[in-house]
Amino acid sequence: MTPGGLDALPPLRESLAEHGLWANKGLGQHFLLDLNITRKIARLAGDLSRGVTIEVGPGPGGLTRALLEAGAQVLAIEKDARFLPLLAQLAEAAKGRLTVIHDDALQSDETALSRALAPGEPVRVVANLPYNVGTPLLIKWLSGPLRPESLTLMFQKEVAQRIVADTGAEAYGRLAVICQALAQAEIVMDLPARAFTPPPKVASAVVRLTPKADRPSEATVKALEAVTREAFGQRRKMLKSSLKALGGATLCEAAGIDAELRAEAIDVAGFIQLAQAALDQAARSAAAAGVAKMS
Repeated sequence: MTPGGLDALPPLRESLAEHGLWANKGLGQHFLLDLNITRKIARLAGDLSRGVTIEVGPGPGGLTRALLEAGAQVLAIEKDARFLPLLAQLAEAAKGRLTVIHDDALQSDETALSRALAPGEPVRVVANLPYNVGTPLLIKWLSGPLRPESLTLMFQKEVAQRIVADTGAEAYGRLAVICQALAQAEIVMDLPARAFTPPPKVASAVVRLTPKADRPSEATVKALEAVTREAFGQRRKMLKSSLKALGGATLCEAAGIDAELRAEAIDVAGFIQLAQAALDQAARSAAAAGVAKMS
């Protein structure tokens, strides 16, 4: 028997029909109803028997069922109130292993919620993310206080490729630099559009990210965001021009980076050096301003 009496639940398509539910394009919803696929995603997420597994945008609960079957304690955050009755049925069948929160994940405090469920236990995120909020949620989880041990997330394939892109690749940009500065990332599964209901216009991919134990400080991450915004905002220009607002050639010299290179030629470590140089530069300016004010 499936753990928690989940085998007594009707098929997902029947549940959707019974409740008159459909995907909301405005919320970027595309449902994964094939349990063979959702079970594979759950396996790719690793050992789910410890701590808390956070899922965002569970919708009708296709992936949620697979996570519960794998033994997870699931914290599901759903913005669309239409799915709450359906998820409540799933929570009842899960017998205490599913907590559903009606909230916008961009505003949720997942750290406090997960600690309330399992204090001191590991946290991971496994989700088929709504297409329109996937990137900001990823940056929030990687750079914020949550500190998950892993993230197994589905994105549009183009976004997934941007996350894992190597230096010099066409897809290499801000997202690759920031994500790879904070985590190891790899694409672990590709999914065609037909795997979803309704099918989106693009293919999807699952990315598994393992946050680095020695990730840059919060201040460095903020500086990295600023540097990459300028550098890739004018990616056809040399750094001495694209980074002019931050110091241009002077900043590059302080970071030990060739100012005549373009952004796509700078690896993640190089951008971290630029971010640290920008922080040092700001600190010197603040100190000089303080001295001037005192004199």
